[in-house]
Amino acid sequence: MSHSSRIGTLSALSIGIGGMVGGGIFAVTGLTVELTRGAAPVAFVVAGIVALLTAWSYWKLSLRYPSEGGTVEFINVAFGPGVLTGALNILLCFAYVILLAVYAYAFGAYAASLLPAAAYDFWLHTFLSAVIVGLAVLNWFGADLAIRSGNAFNATKMILLAVFVAVGLATPMDWSRLAPAEWVSPLPLVAGAMIIFLNYEGFELIANASDNLKNPKRALPIAYLGGVVFVIGVYILVSMVVVGHLKFSAIAAEADYSLSVAAHSFMGMGGHVMIVVAALLATSSAINATFYGSGRLTYLIAKSGELPGELERDFHGQPLEGMILFAVLALLVANFIPLAAIATMGSAGFLLVFLAVNLAHFRMRRETKSAGWLALVAVAACAIALVTLVGQTLATPDRAWHVWILAGMIAAALAVEMIYRALTGRSVVLRHLRHKRERPRPPSEA
Repeated sequence: MSHSSRIGTLSALSIGIGGMVGGGIFAVTGLTVELTRGAAPVAFVVAGIVALLTAWSYWKLSLRYPSEGGTVEFINVAFGPGVLTGALNILLCFAYVILLAVYAYAFGAYAASLLPAAAYDFWLHTFLSAVIVGLAVLNWFGADLAIRSGNAFNATKMILLAVFVAVGLATPMDWSRLAPAEWVSPLPLVAGAMIIFLNYEGFELIANASDNLKNPKRALPIAYLGGVVFVIGVYILVSMVVVGHLKFSAIAAEADYSLSVAAHSFMGMGGHVMIVVAALLATSSAINATFYGSGRLTYLIAKSGELPGELERDFHGQPLEGMILFAVLALLVANFIPLAAIATMGSAGFLLVFLAVNLAHFRMRRETKSAGWLALVAVAACAIALVTLVGQTLATPDRAWHVWILAGMIAAALAVEMIYRALTGRSVVLRHLRHKRERPRPPSEA
């Protein structure tokens, strides 16, 4: 690939920000406020700190092991071709399915909010199913068009969110709802922060582009760390505007599309429609990017020997079987599991995968020339976040069953990997390890 076609620093930063400010902020802001009340902006900061620590690990690993494989590559290189490695990569696939379901749910909720309330549930499920099927077909036949349209969608979405924040802050707000007196206690606050952790997972998309950067030493820290810090700021401002303009009871009643309800309260119907448009653009571009990335994820995992070889085939330049599988699973999750449970599953899944990546970074700290103690802090942050999320969910009677779905995801990932290996005996191929063995060592390393 020519140097001129390589990705610059701003484009790498855009990949991360576009991945993080996707459909999640539209889908789960209401849920965040339900769980943490006036502490919603603080919850986004807490989740952002865990993301920032993990982004540091990704930066160092991407610099040392640039590859389109990203997360899959890091886990494989660090831990070798074991069953747990394969299961973790399959768990990452499941987490992508959850992302698709969250984005589709948000698309359906915001689109249905413009129609009569009596038929809301019908239109919610109709729209969310249509967007999954429609964008799967678009990606099947025109993946390049889908990705090119993503940049325009992302720019429009950010402009509309900026208008929402600017007008919201300029309009009188009830700041008392953001005061510490309206916050929940620390444990529910951290647990609430972790339920919406999936809002930050998009920075990992930068890793998949790391082998195509013009100047990775400059681009990677700006894209990873700068991207997460910028997005933390966006989430703080958006959640402040929602809490400042809507009573907690109003947010709980219309949590699925709370941003458009907030916009309606200070900008009228025009504001409501503006945020619906932003949500539809954001969620559809996020679904496009996730289809594009997840199809390649299954392709890469299959090439490493951890999934069937059929998933290595492509059609119209897209890994077809993987994308169809993701679409079918996302349809089932989005239509039959409540949003709070979907968010818990997705966030916990990514926390587990990021815990493994941080641990991988600690194991490879000499290769990456990194501070081992900081890698351990990142491991501890993910572990504490995961334990708090699971513990608080179990302690909440109406949400305790969400943990069983999470346990089922983990068990399914292990079962798929173990049964598949037992039936096929496929060997796992680790590209970087193979290259390290085959490549002659330069004199400076001898």
